[in-house]
Amino acid sequence: MLKFLLVSTLFLVGSGCAVVKPAKYEKVELSGQVGAGMPHIDNTTAIYELAVHEGVSYQDVVDSLKSLSEGKNFVNPANFPIGEHIKKRGIDPQGIKEVHSFCNLSLGTDIFLDHPEFLVFAPCRIALYEKPDANKKLRLFIGLARPTYDLRSIKNPTLRAQKAAQELENTLLEIIDKASRGDI
Repeated sequence: MLKFLLVSTLFLVGSGCAVVKPAKYEKVELSGQVGAGMPHIDNTTAIYELAVHEGVSYQDVVDSLKSLSEGKNFVNPANFPIGEHIKKRGIDPQGIKEVHSFCNLSLGTDIFLDHPEFLVFAPCRIALYEKPDANKKLRLFIGLARPTYDLRSIKNPTLRAQKAAQELENTLLEIIDKASRGDI
């Protein structure tokens, strides 16, 4: 009996050393994929910015965003014309300043079910604004708040949430690229 207990104890102690501990969680550096001719993504910032192509009007961009987003199963639940509100306060907004919100519940749900706190970043935002370009000429830009960057605020995001944020960002990058050219 003593021999059995000794062997059993040695086995249990020995097998305890063989127990595989879960690997330490490593966050994957998520980032969207840009198309040919688009500027690279700076992973140190939540903002991705594109200059609107010459000859493409503000209205062309707005119409393009609406058409392209609907074609990708996004809804545009709200727009905030910040520039108009600045004007009402007697301040020159120095060009167009507005935010458009977009939501794709198919992709968003994959994140929200695993991480309800991600709702603070919803819906996705695309800003239209004018600012001086490199030549100090007022120019229209499209800016995207990157979902993959926002996901960094979630501790240990699930693989499903990571994939959804990646797909969401890739789709939004495609939309703003086409909108910057006035495509419909």
